[in-house]
Amino acid sequence: MSKKYSGSCLCGGVTFSVTNFNKQAANCYCTMCRKFHGAAFGTLVGVSDLTWLDGEHLLKHYTANNGTIRTFCNDCGSSLGFRVKGALLENIELAIATFDEEIPVTIDAQIFTNNKANWSHLSNDLQVHQEARVIYKCST
Repeated sequence: MSKKYSGSCLCGGVTFSVTNFNKQAANCYCTMCRKFHGAAFGTLVGVSDLTWLDGEHLLKHYTANNGTIRTFCNDCGSSLGFRVKGALLENIELAIATFDEEIPVTIDAQIFTNNKANWSHLSNDLQVHQEARVIYKCST
């Protein structure tokens, strides 16, 4: 049986669990992440086997002009996640700060650093990408 990692919004109205995480997770400095999370950057991670345990009816979604979708709790306003244009809710990348326990995720990059606030500082220990991370696929 796989370990389940649980999380919630600030008020506890929305709860969820997942069984696995993507290997890559980045701090995103884009303007939308900064504003959505109210911080220097947002840190999100793709998950698998997402189960909404409670409060799915409290989820609200904001679609930005570029088609990306931000999901938050309607009651407390907690930033819960991000989806690319056209992605279904089950393909959400969750904000790692919403997990209620330690999770096996290591931040490996900083993305959209060209949008970083002037008062924010990048980490010297992480890869830096001025825009989105480029993922190369091997061809056989």
